[in-house]
Amino acid sequence: MDDVLGPSLDVLFCGINPGLMSEATGHHFARPGNRFWPALHLSGFTPRLLAPSEQRLLPSYGLGITNVVSRASAKASELTREELVEGGRRLAGLVAEVRPRVLAVLGVSAYRAAFARPKAVVGLQGESVGGVPVWVLPNPSGLNAHWTLAGIADELRRVREHIGR
Repeated sequence: MDDVLGPSLDVLFCGINPGLMSEATGHHFARPGNRFWPALHLSGFTPRLLAPSEQRLLPSYGLGITNVVSRASAKASELTREELVEGGRRLAGLVAEVRPRVLAVLGVSAYRAAFARPKAVVGLQGESVGGVPVWVLPNPSGLNAHWTLAGIADELRRVREHIGR
């Protein structure tokens, strides 16, 4: 699945890996139960709710999307630790090249595994990736029952306010 990138990104959102629906459509966060697109809008990052098929508009809002691991799966739990660690290395290189203002990783467990940060929690991290500040966010998958849409949107809003937008 292709990354959604552009010049001068404020935030590069990083999913764990594509789900099967995303792999089939070529659109990030494409499964209907995924809360990324609604949370992005509710947080104030976009002026309207975008459909996954409109992901190409994100760079015009200073936003991009990538994944830690490129391999699609039905659940993120199907990924191996090795895939996550290797994906973390690739992501650090991409971030160093693209230089967004913030890297926002959507999934605390994946961040912990990919970057050997077992105690990481949701929020701004004390370390950088590729020389860029990192904000860990809840996984917006509908399979993540620990977070509501409103809670996810609130965390995204904190990122938006942090960068002064």
